[in-house]
Amino acid sequence: MAAYRPEPDRDSRPWWEGVARHEFAVQECEACGLSRFPPRAFCPSCRTEEWRWRQVVPEGTVESWIVSHQPFLPGARDPYLVVMVRLAAVPGGLVYGNWRGEGPPEYGLRVRGAYTEVGEGLTLVDWEPAGAGSVHRAGNPPDR
Repeated sequence: MAAYRPEPDRDSRPWWEGVARHEFAVQECEACGLSRFPPRAFCPSCRTEEWRWRQVVPEGTVESWIVSHQPFLPGARDPYLVVMVRLAAVPGGLVYGNWRGEGPPEYGLRVRGAYTEVGEGLTLVDWEPAGAGSVHRAGNPPDR
């Protein structure tokens, strides 16, 4: 099975490049200062197309999760958990990633990003309970 690889576009390419360096950033509107994620071409508040990247700590709270039975990466165990995280730095900002916690996630649990180096120039942001671990390698995933 071929692995699904994110395809960076004009708006998301700088974000993916930052993630490869283990940096997590969100867009910030130059005109009104609104922080936003995911990246997009214009501000949803004031409609300007001027923005900058602002590094933030990748943390938030678990909003929801699913159990996926479709492996998208070679060697991924089936099934696995995907969490939806409400970002602390972006009101209304949601991001998804694999769950790297020892037990199942819980609604409202404080989490932080964990960079997973998949290889071939691809790094993903997964999520784990705040206060946990480090960088994971896709070839040696933690037990789920």
